[in-house]
Amino acid sequence: MDNGMLHVAVAALVMALILLVPAGARACTRAVFLGKDGMVITGRSMDWSEDIKSNLWVFPRGMARDGAAGPDSVTWTSKYGSVVASGYDVGTADGLNEKGLAANLLYLAESEYGTPAQGKKLLNIGVWAQYVLDNFATVAEAVKALAPEPFVIVAPALPNGKASTLHLSLSDASGDSAVFEYVGGKLVIHHGRQYQVMTNSPTFDQQLALNAYWNTVGGRAFLPGTARAADRFVRASYFLGLLPQTADAREALAGIVGVLRTVSVPLGVSEPGQPNISPTRWRTFSDQKDLIYFFDSATSPSLFWVKLTDLDFTKGAPVRKLTLTGGEIYSGNAADKFAASAPFVFLPYTPGQ
Repeated sequence: MDNGMLHVAVAALVMALILLVPAGARACTRAVFLGKDGMVITGRSMDWSEDIKSNLWVFPRGMARDGAAGPDSVTWTSKYGSVVASGYDVGTADGLNEKGLAANLLYLAESEYGTPAQGKKLLNIGVWAQYVLDNFATVAEAVKALAPEPFVIVAPALPNGKASTLHLSLSDASGDSAVFEYVGGKLVIHHGRQYQVMTNSPTFDQQLALNAYWNTVGGRAFLPGTARAADRFVRASYFLGLLPQTADAREALAGIVGVLRTVSVPLGVSEPGQPNISPTRWRTFSDQKDLIYFFDSATSPSLFWVKLTDLDFTKGAPVRKLTLTGGEIYSGNAADKFAASAPFVFLPYTPGQ
């Protein structure tokens, strides 16, 4: 087969993969900037069809936890403190812990978690990201602990009635990354620094194949421009690869903010019959070198941040909450704006649900 025919064949395969992307997928994007002198910043967008009612929370070390999945729930005590963004105040959607480990939950329609076996420990999908933030300092630690599948993920419907089909990305202060997906009831892990970008459908192996095709086309010739997950993966990868590998924190942040904004959807935009086109509600940026968690709301005129070194993570310290749902506007370092609060309750799972 000559190069021309090969190009046509690959293009046909790419189109077939794109057409297989489920129409109901919500849209989110995650990208990791790897700079000089240990500069690592992970950015993600939260694209959702409705207000996800997020607030920011500070959780200290030493919290007694369980998997919110009934009597067979896994249990643990948090080793590390974290700052997180909640989803509906019933689950952890995103966060950064005091060791520089970032966790991001994104939608994946193809997720299949499997049926819990008799005697197997259970973990609610809404607790998945928090479990990782509580227990691990690095991606390698998390991969080693989770690869044997010590628990089964169970997934109650979201408060809006939609299925909670999600996948998880992790990155750490060294720049290491991993993507965790449940495909056909089995955990699939992609582990390595090269896995800097993740979106939604299709599964991550197919996202990589799509991106490999567009790399042969070349972004200077043409970049796919829709809000579909496959197109966002390509654009984020292309622009991320063009960023200067700076050690300057401000330049690095400006670069990754720009990348995430190129794949964001304006608030209020939707397309009839295309529920996968959802507006960007917020973006977060985790500076894993300097331990700063940035929050960029679509309804706020300014990006604000939380310095983790200004937070009290000691055992016995109160859980603290920064309320965002009332339309409050913050700027600068908001670490001192958090107020003591009872922790949110993870959306419960009832066995047999």
